[in-house]
Parts: sequence; structure tokens; C-alpha cells
Amino acid sequence: MIEINQTLPSHTFNLLTNEGMTTPTTAELFANKKVVLFAVPGAFTPTCSASHLPGFVVHFDALKEKGVDSVICLSVNDAFVMKSWGDSANAQNITMLADGDGAFTKALGLGMETGVFGGYRSQRYAMLVENQTVTQLWLEEPKAFTVSSAESVLANI
Repeated sequence: MIEINQTLPSHTFNLLTNEGMTTPTTAELFANKKVVLFAVPGAFTPTCSASHLPGFVVHFDALKEKGVDSVICLSVNDAFVMKSWGDSANAQNITMLADGDGAFTKALGLGMETGVFGGYRSQRYAMLVENQTVTQLWLEEPKAFTVSSAESVLANI
């Protein structure tokens, strides 16, 4: 599992924007930036849709005031699902990043097998990444939602 003071693995993502499909790299998303990355087990799932993503939408400006350049929501879903979820949640300030095959999540060591729920998914977590290096990591216990919430992240950066 990735640890504090380690560099994020190199990866190319799919990101669907209003202008079309893009393929940003880890370097493009994180180099020379202070980024809050939070990950969810699945788009449109109950806790993710009712609390996790909405918290970051509400607290986006407060995170920016603390020097955060961008907020990224990651899920092992395709880019079309991530864009639709972001649109439905009014998350226009959040980068809705797809890890379609889970390769980035696997490289981080932060995945889990969920069987019939959805197969391979991300664990729920948030991290602060500065210039591609993890400086803080908040990993949830299974079925919990406390340390990776926007409110908790905001209080700890």
C-alpha cells in the first residue's frame, strides 16, 4: 500500500469533460500542485452519493482557501459514469477521474474485491498529494465513513 512520502505511480487516466474525452497523466494532474484526491467504492452508490462527493462539492472553496489547487474524485468506473455522476451532483469544480480497469488503484494497493457488488473496487480514502507525493493519507475502515470526509480532510490540512 502506498505510504506517506511516497510518489504516486505513473498512470494515464480517462477523463470525460464537456469538451470530450481526455487522457491526463499522473504528472499532468499532480505535478507542482497541492491536490486532494478522494476515492470511493462506486459512483452513484449510497454513501458516495449522499455524503462523500457532496461534502467536497460544499467545501471546495474552503479547501481552495487552504492552498489546494484541485480536488479529484477517483472511482473504478468508466469515464462516462464519472461524468454523469459529477453532473448529477453539481460537482463542476471536482475532477471526476475514472480508473476504468482499476490499474491505478491496484498500483496504490488501495483496492478491494467486492464480489457481486461490483468486482474490483477502490477502498474509501482521501489523500493530500503535493507535487505527486502523498503527504497525508486517510484510509477508512471497511464500511466506515469518517476520516476521508471533506470535513475531516479540511480540519486536517
